[in-house]
Amino acid sequence: MNTSRDEIIAVALVEFARDGYAGTSLQAIADAAGLSKSAVLYHFASKQALLEASVVPAVDALGTLLDDIASAIDSPEARPGFIAGFVDLLFEHRLAVSVFVNHGRGLVDVPVIARAFGIIDRLGGYFASVGIGAEDKARFGIALAGSAYMLVAGDGHEGLHADEHELRRAITAVMTELLSPIRVLDRPTPPPE
Repeated sequence: MNTSRDEIIAVALVEFARDGYAGTSLQAIADAAGLSKSAVLYHFASKQALLEASVVPAVDALGTLLDDIASAIDSPEARPGFIAGFVDLLFEHRLAVSVFVNHGRGLVDVPVIARAFGIIDRLGGYFASVGIGAEDKARFGIALAGSAYMLVAGDGHEGLHADEHELRRAITAVMTELLSPIRVLDRPTPPPE
């Protein structure tokens, strides 16, 4: 069998998402790909190198999305485009997002995972710098993290993803609703208590 590097990455993502990085061996990936362990090591020097190759496209996409956020989140007209882009990222990179959401904290010493957390920290820093209140920060955090978790946690629950189109519509609607109250710079100051 002539299995390509991309096919090995696809198999590894399934294994990493299902069993976690620590719970997945190179031998398990090789077995799932129908290869020998040495064939996997021919393409990737280590399990960590395979993990990095597996999640870097999602981290790159997240970084690009963050680069575009300044014009999207503080504008009611641009916000739907940001939401659509984020939901598209979740669906396109579902398995990598699952690895990151469900296993990322245990992998902070892996450079691509550390980079992903750095991007998320930048995102949080952006919202802190534009002066939104705690309620809007909570709405934003719940909208983004909750949507990501909802999508990846449902993979183990039968029937939750029966209709992907409907799930995409539902996640987009809920994110839109949660993010609608955000008014970044023109939010009126609440009266003193």
